[in-house]
Amino acid sequence: MPLSAYADPFARLALANITREYPNFPAHLIGSPGEDRTPRSLHPAFYGAYDWHSSVHMHWLLVRLLRRYGGSPALVETGPFHAALDRHLTPAHLDVEAAYLRARPSFERPYGWAWLLALAAECRAYEGPAGLRWAEALEPAVAAVDDLLAGWLPRATYPVRHGNHPNSAFALGLALDSGVLSAATDRAVRERLLGWFGADHDAPAHWEPSGQDFLSPALSEADAVRRVLPRKEFAVWLDRFLPALGSGAPCALLEVPVVSDHADPQIGHLLGLALSRAAALRNIADALPEGAVRARLAGAAQAHLAAGLPAVERGDFTTDHWLATFATLAIDR
Repeated sequence: MPLSAYADPFARLALANITREYPNFPAHLIGSPGEDRTPRSLHPAFYGAYDWHSSVHMHWLLVRLLRRYGGSPALVETGPFHAALDRHLTPAHLDVEAAYLRARPSFERPYGWAWLLALAAECRAYEGPAGLRWAEALEPAVAAVDDLLAGWLPRATYPVRHGNHPNSAFALGLALDSGVLSAATDRAVRERLLGWFGADHDAPAHWEPSGQDFLSPALSEADAVRRVLPRKEFAVWLDRFLPALGSGAPCALLEVPVVSDHADPQIGHLLGLALSRAAALRNIADALPEGAVRARLAGAAQAHLAAGLPAVERGDFTTDHWLATFATLAIDR
């Protein structure tokens, strides 16, 4: 089913989340006994949706849906969505967010950074004065992330390979997709991805998933390498990295994860794993030539998407504050 079929419910879900301050899980280090800070005072733009990175990517979701479907039959009533974005994405608010990032160089590194770049890209692509206004307001935060990323990459000797927020491959792939990095930082990201992953082989796919993954370490890596290698070279790399795909042998990465408790916040991450795998499998398949491997990955992507989509909106903030963004990555090309 196309993303347009979900535009209205996903937009309403995004709006509800970005304007909901509590419950909140701030990743803020308290520095003194007298410090009493609310989410909104720390993050005037991104105070909602339970945590900072979820707020950022729910803003991304709302801008994308407005850009793609605003004013169409799929998303007719857009006034409340524009009003919320106008309240949040202001120069004053985003100057505070940029200063917070610069003062805390490891805050939301690299996952939240990547989503902020993705949000900026959506705003730049949004035609009309609203998109320009939001994009210009985001520029100091984008510059902060670009500088922080450029400073961190030379020190990042090893990638983080597990299936949660610090995963290096997922974030850097998303950062490259944004197209808003400076030329030097874009080049540094590509070089670091190849340095980390270019020689990898025989990924331990049978170890996946871990009990609280929402990303696949192996598929996130393959999806990132897809972005930096020419198509023919990528196909060779993938056969070396995941040889079971070409041999037709069973592969755990293609099996839909079992989610035993949707309400448990950590086990519930596996719902997101189904959706993030769907996006990665589809992207990797699209980068391969026609044939059995491509067809196998595409079929697995559809199975994962069908399993994950029904969980996107359940009336439980533990999943409602983030799953729709991953569903959109899985559905939208």
